[in-house]
Amino acid sequence: MSVTGKRILLGVTGSISAYKSALLVRLLVKAGAEVRVVMTESAKAFITPLTLATLSKNPVLSTLVTTESGHIGDGSWNNHVELGLWADAVVVAPASAHTLARCATGLCTDLLSAVYLSARCPVFFAPAMDVDMYHHPTTVENLRRLESFGNHIIRAEHGELASGLVGEGRLAEPETIVHLLDEFFKPGAGSVKQGILSGKQVLITAGPTQEPIDPVRYISNHSTGKMGYAIANAFAKAGATVNLVSGPTALPLPDPAIHRIQVRSAQEMFVAAQDAFNEADIIVLSAAVADYTPAHPADRKIKKKEAVFSLELTKTTDIAATLGSRKRPDQWMMGFALETDNEYENAVKKLQTKNLDWIVLNSLRDEGAGFGHDTNKITVIDKGGQTHKFELKSKDEVAQDLVNLIKKKLMSV
Repeated sequence: MSVTGKRILLGVTGSISAYKSALLVRLLVKAGAEVRVVMTESAKAFITPLTLATLSKNPVLSTLVTTESGHIGDGSWNNHVELGLWADAVVVAPASAHTLARCATGLCTDLLSAVYLSARCPVFFAPAMDVDMYHHPTTVENLRRLESFGNHIIRAEHGELASGLVGEGRLAEPETIVHLLDEFFKPGAGSVKQGILSGKQVLITAGPTQEPIDPVRYISNHSTGKMGYAIANAFAKAGATVNLVSGPTALPLPDPAIHRIQVRSAQEMFVAAQDAFNEADIIVLSAAVADYTPAHPADRKIKKKEAVFSLELTKTTDIAATLGSRKRPDQWMMGFALETDNEYENAVKKLQTKNLDWIVLNSLRDEGAGFGHDTNKITVIDKGGQTHKFELKSKDEVAQDLVNLIKKKLMSV
């Protein structure tokens, strides 16, 4: 592994996720890394220094001076500069909101913050906190500031939190952190975000559209936006800059770094997607856009009178076809096809007529796939005619499969 022989200084802060640091230390040591641990005082309430010292095979430090008698003059100096120079990487995991704030503003109040300010090596922050704390503007700004300083952010994951809420805020799994470090130390890499998607602009459409009949009623579909939001999250975690054009959903933003543009109608979605299209390197059109919209929406509520009511509909702009006709050779585009009959043939036709590079086929005949589910079963067809079939998975896993397919293609050109 690329992390073998590397010197990793692990900072552990006061978060319930601190218990995961034991596994993180064990995995790093097993991978051949030399690990030293610096804990904040509040971290000791969640995991003991003895546990981490035993696993790392090094003393755990938490104060600038280590004493036996309690008197500063009787102790030994824990040189924060030396620690910062020793490390090949500093990894703060879990990074509490308090620690993020201190590091982002340069407050030097304990050994860990002193090491951070002294470190000349790459520094990685893996946040862990409750969902509302993670999405609070101050935390978002602190993460942005830390990233602007050249630090690396290992984004929090979505799931059930200690509070009982479900959302973003979970510490990235130790296996994920070790994998990212291993990727970072690979020759020619140099960053967990300097993979093939680093710096890429990604445009994603997600969710349904609502086509107004009158101020009260609209035409829509059963899309929840879950698949598109999962894709946006996967791209953000891979280091891409994500613009998410979202129809009406009840979903929270999956990653604070994602720029969400909220729209309602198919026309609004087309305008927003068109505005972001030229700057995009990758376009993923996963929204369920209405094919037709009322030709003359009423400006007042339509009263129930006739036994039969006719509604004139007109075609909406075909976003995939329009953007596909403008696609440059350096752009890559993926579309979605939700079908009930002649699935493969219809998907291939859409792939070809809309000038897509990939088409993701969903069949409503597959149990657990399609709208409303937390799972999906897809078949991806590329413009070269190659077919990739995937089993039923969570939408987060499906999103990662799609990102991996795109990464593989980018690495081959």
